[in-house]
Amino acid sequence: MTQPAISSEHDPDGTHVRISGELLTQSLQTVEADFAAIQPSADRVVFDLSKVEALDTGGAWLIANLGRRFTTNGAEIEIQGAKPAHATLIDTVTHNIPDKPGKLEEPLSFMDWVANVGRGTFGAWKDTLSILEFLGLTLHRLFRTFIMPWRLRKAALVTHMEETGVKALPIVALMGFLIGVVLAFQGATQLKQFGAEIFVVELISISVLRELGILLTAIIVAGRSGSAFTASIGSMKVQEEIDAMRTLGLDPIEVLVIPRVLALLIMLPILGFVADIAGLFGGALMSWIDLGVSPGMFLTRLKENTDVWQLAVGLIKAPFFALVIGVISCWQAMQVKGSAQSVGQRTTASVVQSIFMVIAIDALFSIFFSEIGI
Repeated sequence: MTQPAISSEHDPDGTHVRISGELLTQSLQTVEADFAAIQPSADRVVFDLSKVEALDTGGAWLIANLGRRFTTNGAEIEIQGAKPAHATLIDTVTHNIPDKPGKLEEPLSFMDWVANVGRGTFGAWKDTLSILEFLGLTLHRLFRTFIMPWRLRKAALVTHMEETGVKALPIVALMGFLIGVVLAFQGATQLKQFGAEIFVVELISISVLRELGILLTAIIVAGRSGSAFTASIGSMKVQEEIDAMRTLGLDPIEVLVIPRVLALLIMLPILGFVADIAGLFGGALMSWIDLGVSPGMFLTRLKENTDVWQLAVGLIKAPFFALVIGVISCWQAMQVKGSAQSVGQRTTASVVQSIFMVIAIDALFSIFFSEIGI
């Protein structure tokens, strides 16, 4: 590569600026200081580019910027010896250099911070109203579907049940099994200090059946299926397929949202139950290995000391979790604006909001059941 070079000399005809070599972006750092050192004048300036071997946008910008400095001083610019392609590139870059340099953002003042807080609060309020409106539309369409079941798209429902439920069974079962193992191992470590190892059965059963089984299942579903809902519907929004549905007289809520929400309502309790069984199995296996609690003893204590309400408390939460995950993921998809970046942002927001709401609702249920003595 021929290194770029620049020189200038003054004579009665004006200033002659001679540029040579390969003026490419990767080598510009060697001549940037030389370009900046040339002092602009108010006379005629001739740029001699006859020895320029190669030129890209970065090099054209250096030449155009130097020319802008001369013209600002009142000089007349003339380019000589440039190849047609180089001259065209320099002309294009010259016409696209902004007239005024961009300004650095000034530090936020206290009033700017207050204004940003206000805008954020107002935006959150608008989003809350929007999602409540979307929840109302979804519940209305669900109620109408129950009254007129022939309107339900059964093929879509079965497909989403398979995607959200059947294909999620392995990961949910594995998660439940490992949670049971961890609870048994950690519980045994602590209970051994008091000679109360046998109570590990109640620890596992109550923790898994009442809280952890359905809660972690809902979190997995939110990350796995909720994100898929947002991405798929969001992509349809970007490609204007939802607008096409409305043009054809189809209701996007009925066509896209209801089958997904119903699939979650049906499959999440089943997945929660599978997680509970897997958790109990993992806990029983670890108790047998680590504490010597036989499977028969484990089942006996499970029947004697674990009320069926422990299982019911967990499964009662499942439809609420399913509704929240389905509504939030589909609402976020409907907020997608026309870009792939928006799809990614809304998918991330869908997962975060769904998990947050699942945990918040679980906390409210825990308080409620505690108050009523269950």
